[in-house]
Amino acid sequence: MAHRKIKILISLLLTFSFLLLSGCTDRKDKTADEISSKYDVPDENQLIVYTSHKSEVYLPIITEFENRTGIMVEIHAGGTEEMMQQAIEASADSKCDIMFGGGIENYEADKDYFLSYKTKEFDKLDKTYYSADNKWTPFTELPIVFIYNKKLVSRADAPRTWETLFNKKWKGNIAFADPNNSGTSYTIISTMELILGKDHEEIVPLFYEQLDGKILSSSGDIIPKVSDGSYLVGITLEETAKKYIDQGYDINMIYPIDGTTSVPDGIAMLKNAPHSYNAGLFIDFVTGYDTQEYAMNTFFRRPIRTDIDSDSDLGYAKLVTLDINRSAATKDEFFTLWNSYFDATSTDPAGKERDK
Repeated sequence: MAHRKIKILISLLLTFSFLLLSGCTDRKDKTADEISSKYDVPDENQLIVYTSHKSEVYLPIITEFENRTGIMVEIHAGGTEEMMQQAIEASADSKCDIMFGGGIENYEADKDYFLSYKTKEFDKLDKTYYSADNKWTPFTELPIVFIYNKKLVSRADAPRTWETLFNKKWKGNIAFADPNNSGTSYTIISTMELILGKDHEEIVPLFYEQLDGKILSSSGDIIPKVSDGSYLVGITLEETAKKYIDQGYDINMIYPIDGTTSVPDGIAMLKNAPHSYNAGLFIDFVTGYDTQEYAMNTFFRRPIRTDIDSDSDLGYAKLVTLDINRSAATKDEFFTLWNSYFDATSTDPAGKERDK
């Protein structure tokens, strides 16, 4: 308990010091005119960012960037697939600079829409995953993990391998989000195929049957639904699981013993970016030492930089390397197959209509 209190104190101090640099200690109330005036700035001081990160991730990072640089950021936020498509469409009219968030296999699949940019931090980044033509840049590493309801499932009975997820006792009890809305879900399927040595044609029908047609509309529902007992187990990101465990949710986490992937999420500059210079500054900023250390200590994310020692609280995971090029090349094929099953289901488990 003492260790946790110390860690919370350190995290709060780091958050305070990160925001202190941005001048966020100004306690004066801002008027509506003052808030609106941030958008009444010269074009050269603007940046347009589309992001699939949650607000607790993107907001402090973007706020710090604004205050360090004087560049004001217009933010569009939503799911990975939704934001990627919107960013691509907006770029055709020169109305998007940056896509921020989502697995790098999504970026590789859509790399024809991005501009090459080699960050000044390149030499400090882990080269396990990188874009040979600098069309995208990794942000943080995100291992895939299993979670389970610690009140309803004993640790001894919890699934420990990808194969055991297909045990009949888990049928209809696995929390998993629709890949149409969650980029992480596509990474999960790609990881499952890699570990089990199967392709889309084999995995999709098997896994869909194991899910028993129960597909969550958002990856943000996975942990709450496992915690409240609606599902017994789930598949999610390490950083997400650790964040909810730290908040006291009724879940525990397991690293699959037969291996898992730690595919980074990414960031890229769109073609026709109206503020390309500022976009480069933002990519440099999110891969910089301060932001990477902040992301590790505040968000439980593994830094992509090699000059930062990972938090000792981040456990050991047997990592295997995902073939990003193959995953990107077969993405359309996967969605055609997945949706041939999923389109037959018009509601999610809560009874709400699925987004078309």
